[in-house]
Amino acid sequence: MLLVRTQIKQSTIHGIGLFAAEFIPKGTKTWEYHPTFDCAFTEHDIAKLPQYALRRFYDYSYFDSNLNKFILCFDDLRFINHTEENPNIISATDYDIAARDIMEGEELLCNYNHFEVGYFERRGLSDGTFTIL
Repeated sequence: MLLVRTQIKQSTIHGIGLFAAEFIPKGTKTWEYHPTFDCAFTEHDIAKLPQYALRRFYDYSYFDSNLNKFILCFDDLRFINHTEENPNIISATDYDIAARDIMEGEELLCNYNHFEVGYFERRGLSDGTFTIL
């Protein structure tokens, strides 16, 4: 569940992005997994999805190795984009923290590999690029 005010809009990084709608000081917890708010699915659960739905599911979910489940964030965190260089969000499997002060209007960026080892490989995107289907 997002713990700071955000908005979604067009990103210069990739498609739609998540942007700060307020100043976020360094060290602020920006998101936290909430089991009643965020949805958790086993691999068995998602295996039942048709291929087109499975692709969308992978686009907006991540695998939590502690829970051994895929997490689909109910709010707009699913629109946070990836960067390997200087992310302003430090991610773990169950929370995110501002790595530095983030100005209002700035896009929130994290390194997907910090919260899911093998994120791109699991999705057949070993070079770290995205394809929108």
